[in-house]
Amino acid sequence: MDQSNEDSMMKDSMIKDSITNNTKTNDSIQMFVRYMQVEKNYSLHTVKSYLSDIEDFCHFMKEHNCAAFSDVTYLFVRSYLTFLYDKAYARNSVARKISSMRSLFHFLMREEELTRNVFAETHLPKQASKLPSFLYEEEMDELFKAFEGNTPLDKRDRAILELLYATGMRVGECSQLDVADIDLRIGTAFVKGKGNKERYVPIGSFACDALHEYIEDARVNLLKKGNSETKRLFLNYRGGPLTDRSIRRMLAKRVEEASMQKHIRPHDLRHSFATHLLNNGADLRVVQELLGHEHLSTTQVYTHVTKDRLREVYKNHHPRA
Repeated sequence: MDQSNEDSMMKDSMIKDSITNNTKTNDSIQMFVRYMQVEKNYSLHTVKSYLSDIEDFCHFMKEHNCAAFSDVTYLFVRSYLTFLYDKAYARNSVARKISSMRSLFHFLMREEELTRNVFAETHLPKQASKLPSFLYEEEMDELFKAFEGNTPLDKRDRAILELLYATGMRVGECSQLDVADIDLRIGTAFVKGKGNKERYVPIGSFACDALHEYIEDARVNLLKKGNSETKRLFLNYRGGPLTDRSIRRMLAKRVEEASMQKHIRPHDLRHSFATHLLNNGADLRVVQELLGHEHLSTTQVYTHVTKDRLREVYKNHHPRA
């Protein structure tokens, strides 16, 4: 099945799964889903997350005989917050659920279905300060050893790992790359990010070498296994476009084969990219641009210092180190 058709079916299924007992409420949810898909161009994963939070609230409404979104009051929202805390939800999870409902109510006000956004009047709980998980440079070296091999899939997987670490791009952005988006001559990638935001990012020499070997050899062999031509850069073993879910599974499998003593997600490579740049003196605003962050505050989470960097500064500056 074509990937775009598969995604479309999944989206239709998602909308059906969101049906509540109230037809008007369900229609509002469907409108919001289409808004996220068409106007905001959110990924399938993001849309599912919003729907999950909205459906949780709709279930709470049903249990407390609240028939429609227009019946939701500020006190009702406070009751929902109390319910979430009683269920021992983490502060970050509570904040996300309230934020999802705030976005829905903001949209319904825009569509003139509501006159008040009671969720906007609700203060989000202060989120726990948590450092992003990342790999030390020695751990990255260990991870790269797990990607050795000469089969087409080995070369593909190595090119993916090198590219993710070299650019800090999201795994979803990586899976959407076309061959034409990569310019190995000048070492750049054209990335289409969240909300249709576009950016160029440089590619290091190691990633360029791995991509050249993949494109000129492995990709050609994988393409022969497919039934049709595709512009997508990374292909699966059948010659079709590789999905972000497949990239996650591939990384998990490689980490398991390497017997590494930690769980590694593709986003950890993005965290590692930013951390290593900043620890080696890169400018914060440059890292912001490379990551495709809209706000500098989003990038500032990476300004933590690693233990190695802390030890180095201490040794070089303390008089009795």
